[in-house]
Amino acid sequence: MEVIRRRPSPVVFPRERKWEGNSVMAEEKAVPKAAAVKNVAVLGIGAMGTALAAALLSAGHTVTVWNRTARKAEGLVEKGARRAESPAEAIGASEIVLVCILDYADVGPLLADGGAGEALRGRIVVNLTNGSPAEARELAERVSGLGADYLDGGIMAVPGLIGTPHAFVLYSGPENAFEASRGVLDACARSVYLGADPGLAPLNDLALLSGMYGMFGGFLHAAALVRSAGGKVTEFTRELLVPWLLAMAGNQLPAMAEQADSGDYGATGSNLAMQVSHDAIGAVSRAQGVSNELFAPLWALMERRVADGHGEESFAGVLELVHPRGR
Repeated sequence: MEVIRRRPSPVVFPRERKWEGNSVMAEEKAVPKAAAVKNVAVLGIGAMGTALAAALLSAGHTVTVWNRTARKAEGLVEKGARRAESPAEAIGASEIVLVCILDYADVGPLLADGGAGEALRGRIVVNLTNGSPAEARELAERVSGLGADYLDGGIMAVPGLIGTPHAFVLYSGPENAFEASRGVLDACARSVYLGADPGLAPLNDLALLSGMYGMFGGFLHAAALVRSAGGKVTEFTRELLVPWLLAMAGNQLPAMAEQADSGDYGATGSNLAMQVSHDAIGAVSRAQGVSNELFAPLWALMERRVADGHGEESFAGVLELVHPRGR
């Protein structure tokens, strides 16, 4: 494993960072200390929608909820929420509409159900449903055509973290709509505004999740190796793996990110050719009876990059096989 030498520095994630396209701007806006009470609708009160509505109620906002299964609203009603009989009724009672349902395919019909489309005029719709950048842009056009502003959001938290400092939500869409909704959004989680393109929130959401699943895949392979030798995965993870990953993330990822942006993959430690000179992980895994399915695809890319004549590069050069520069 190549180690790029650089001074470790603490990772600081501000309350809100403004992005423009794919570049972080130096400007960082202060978060309002107090927010006016707003009338907010929450459409969809599964586990996440319920957590969002509860956080809004705790912050003093007036919350109207709607769900296809009406009984799911009972707990929120006991906390002070109003239950609407239809999406149109919930929208009509609110200034800001949070949508938190399964996927984008269901959002369009929901916003057209029983006069909901007409009720949207003048409102701000914040869609917190999982989807793609293309779906976000298409829905933004549809909502704008109904006379409403549209924000797309990517929730980077599980329901239990909503309303705590550990949760943050990515937002993209018109900046004036984001600022107008800020007091409501900040009641749910730390708000991170990415830019005017509605597709930025889902794209960055999926990028973060891909990094997470990559880490999870590495953990599973590491756990399999430790368990194959009779070791305790819990102790290994707590005492060795977590401290190692935290150190590597803080030291290596920023340096690799700089190389990804610049295209200069010059190695300052062990180069890629040295790293693939011997497949120790694969060999030991096979000897221990551990499947190499999680690690093998990455190893194949590393070998291919060397075969293409880039053995003097750092590990970050593999990026050019995943997404060639300029594509």
